[in-house]
Amino acid sequence: MNPNFIPTQDDLNIRLMRLQQMLIEAGGDAALISTDVNIYYLTGTLFAGCIFLPAEGKPIWFVQRPSGLTGEHAIYIRKTEDIPAALKERNVPLPETLFLETDQITHNEFLRFETAFHPLKIENMTILLRKARMIKTPWEIEQFRFSAKKHAEVFREIPALFQKGMTEIEFQIEIERVMRKNGSIGYFRTFGANMKVFMASLLSGKNADVPSPIDFALGGRGIHPILPIGASDNLIVEGSAIMIDFAGNFTAYQSDMTRVFSFGKLPAIAYRAHQVSIDMHCRFMEEAKPGTACSDIYNLALDTAGKSGFSANFMGFSQQAKFVGHGIGLEINEPPVLMNRSGDFLQQGMVIAFEPKFVLPDIGAVGIENTYLVTESGVEQLTIGEEEIIRLET
Repeated sequence: MNPNFIPTQDDLNIRLMRLQQMLIEAGGDAALISTDVNIYYLTGTLFAGCIFLPAEGKPIWFVQRPSGLTGEHAIYIRKTEDIPAALKERNVPLPETLFLETDQITHNEFLRFETAFHPLKIENMTILLRKARMIKTPWEIEQFRFSAKKHAEVFREIPALFQKGMTEIEFQIEIERVMRKNGSIGYFRTFGANMKVFMASLLSGKNADVPSPIDFALGGRGIHPILPIGASDNLIVEGSAIMIDFAGNFTAYQSDMTRVFSFGKLPAIAYRAHQVSIDMHCRFMEEAKPGTACSDIYNLALDTAGKSGFSANFMGFSQQAKFVGHGIGLEINEPPVLMNRSGDFLQQGMVIAFEPKFVLPDIGAVGIENTYLVTESGVEQLTIGEEEIIRLET
């Protein structure tokens, strides 16, 4: 049974109160929110336009499309420049300190807001929004649970989809088909202008060690220079590790999960490295709790990799990622980031993807990734499934 994909008003109120408190503490009078992911976060729906969020009082939706939205909070406008007059009609003062999503909107949008409102000061709302979204509400957590359960169900079908003679992209397409049939929305939101990602990353053999300009854990050649990451048209050859890293978006809230399969038997070093990753997850579940420094988690994983003799292979070989996990939510790459220079600490209500991986040249990538909920006393694993390397039969 599908969960209720429409957030409750109580849940939306939690988000609204959290953001308004942050706005007050940052010295803001109001914010304009115009990006789709943040409009959805505050409303549970999408529309073209923006939300006027005062530091106190009810937000106002200024809508351009679609038609048919009703309620006193929804006001239809033709263009951005119509907003100040509409506020004046409702005796709402224009803000002196205005917060905009300056990390996400275009320069032209910025200039139009600035010209329309003439604020004394403009500050960055993107930072506040991403900080607010780090801590999930009860309704959001249930969305994660549902997505993680569906995600694991699809992964159990993967062995039956493989056939000898497949290329990486052919195998990935078969998995994508099953994901869509099981309810995957199909679109994966990421944060950052150059953070392009397809539905998944499937890497086998030598392709696991191909560097990418895109800042994800591992690279891959891809199938075209315009998207140089992930599965290629390489044939999956016997003796290869096949790392399958899919984000599960069966709701708007994405789970993240990686498992490793093999075509034939792998060299012993692959099983040893893979076990180190599993051991890191066990240690993570023992150590992680509210108040744990994100940098400590990264450094513990790095130290474990070194003591195991796999420092050179940790989070890549030719090119190594400098993190071992990240927050997830409406976007696949949310704060906090589990890296050495992080100043963040785990907090109850965060949802974290932990992904210690190893790249072994010519063999492929090994290691697992799971999604965890930070609870009052520790972490709860949401993506449940076989964690050993699974040998594919043909």
